[in-house]
Amino acid sequence: MTETKPDIVIGGTYQHYKGNRYRVHGLAVHSETLEQMVYYECLYPNKLGQMWVRPVDIFLSQIEIQGESVRRFKFVAKDL
Repeated sequence: MTETKPDIVIGGTYQHYKGNRYRVHGLAVHSETLEQMVYYECLYPNKLGQMWVRPVDIFLSQIEIQGESVRRFKFVAKDL
């Protein structure tokens, strides 16, 4: 069984570095690679779709913006 990442808050709201917010619904395992994925929802209208998946390692990654290292997705709140 794949180890879970304690850094992901299920039911938590995260803000993408570009400003939009997302709610994490859970973790999933890719059927072919066994890579752990984050299953999350856009909290804004998105014509491409509301539900998305992204590899945990990318979801938790740091990126460089104007010479500053920032989280790709920053935890902002735990939903009740």
